[in-house]
Amino acid sequence: MSISLLPHQPPQAADEASERALLDSATEALRARRLAEVAELRLAIQWAVVQGEPRDDRDPMVTPGGDGTPSVREHAIPELAMARETHPATTRALIADGLDLVHRLPRTWAVVASGECEPWVARKVATLSRALLADQVALVDRAVARAIAGHAPSTVLEIARAKVIEADPETHRAERERSRHERYVRLSRADEFGYRHVIARTTAGDAAWIDAMVDRVADILALTHGHDHNRDELRSLALGWLARPADLFKLLIEHTTTSDGEQPAWAPDHLADTVDKLCALPAHKLARLRGRGRLFVHITDEALRTRTGVARIEGVGPIDVQQLHEVLGHADVTVTPVLDLQLRRRVDAYEHPETVKDHVWIQTGGDCFPYTPRTATRDGVDYDHAVPYDDTGPPGQTGPHNSGPLRRSHHRAKTHGGLTTRVVGPGRHLWRTPHGQAFLVDHTGTTRLSSSQAAAMADAIEDGVELYFTESWAYEQA
Repeated sequence: MSISLLPHQPPQAADEASERALLDSATEALRARRLAEVAELRLAIQWAVVQGEPRDDRDPMVTPGGDGTPSVREHAIPELAMARETHPATTRALIADGLDLVHRLPRTWAVVASGECEPWVARKVATLSRALLADQVALVDRAVARAIAGHAPSTVLEIARAKVIEADPETHRAERERSRHERYVRLSRADEFGYRHVIARTTAGDAAWIDAMVDRVADILALTHGHDHNRDELRSLALGWLARPADLFKLLIEHTTTSDGEQPAWAPDHLADTVDKLCALPAHKLARLRGRGRLFVHITDEALRTRTGVARIEGVGPIDVQQLHEVLGHADVTVTPVLDLQLRRRVDAYEHPETVKDHVWIQTGGDCFPYTPRTATRDGVDYDHAVPYDDTGPPGQTGPHNSGPLRRSHHRAKTHGGLTTRVVGPGRHLWRTPHGQAFLVDHTGTTRLSSSQAAAMADAIEDGVELYFTESWAYEQA
């Protein structure tokens, strides 16, 4: 038998299609893929409709979807699964999600059916909200429908989780109580080098404290081990110290500074001395032994007063207000009033002071790069000047009128990738790419703009006029 191999066909030469045409094709392919997934959902829904009546008394019916969705013949599901070449459980989940979207989340389904969002995100929302009753799920539907077309998936899912809690706080508390007993700490098998993974499920509060303490011990170990250990190695070594509390106390005490910045004059050599000194420390010095971490909690006055509602923790997500005591524990809490975003906070220096950073972060709502999750923490964020800072330029160049938070990788992409951005309103950032694409990032998410729309916005910021300090900018999507 002879086998003839066809010569490898090289990809289409770059000069046969413009780079912009390739980008347009990528957008069209995205929409085609989304609509294909919508078509698959429609087929599953139609199959459920035609299989919605039992054939006889021995033909069982099931209700894959949530409250208010129709039933389907249980034995009809495997046949559709075979046609789709999937497991029956996978096809049952598709039917459940489709029925939920049509009957329980109609506003969200309208956005999905138009191809303007990722169907898998909508399906995840359907799963998250399935336990809600039909009259409760409308709260989730309204909020998700407004966000799903422009926000990153993680942001949409955080919104959905918050609304599920708000719609049925009692069920959420019951689920939280059940989940409380599902915590664990497990060890993986050792690899060929003798290392193992420690896997734990614990509360967000305990996780934050453990992480802070590991960081604190890693900082101390860096003084003696930092020359030949990277940060991850130091954190791994630090975790081992948590299993030796007496040694850990000694390490922390020896590296605890006094109020004037000096180390204690004593350095205990024996456990008994360590314990005695530990017991003799005043409360304010004991507090310095703990790891230092920061959590930003957003909560309303009413929620604080009534102890009901939803709080949002940056980097964690929405939680029931009653869970705050678990997260914060005995931490020192600083209550900060809501910033007045109408103030013109600006400085003449290149560096952003903390008050300006807080203003920019809250006004923007997170990383302002297109299609980026707005749910991450402030760690590792650069505050970028939309119009580059000029040492010889006018005063007041640094402020919310010319700043946006960007992750370091996004900052590099803007600086070296030919991207440009302008602030065109409070928390509204206009982005343009080297090949003429334009995007508006604001509280509604990311919106693709035409060239004329982008030009109109840019023209409105001529001669350094900060339009949003004098009037509101009305953007109307074509």
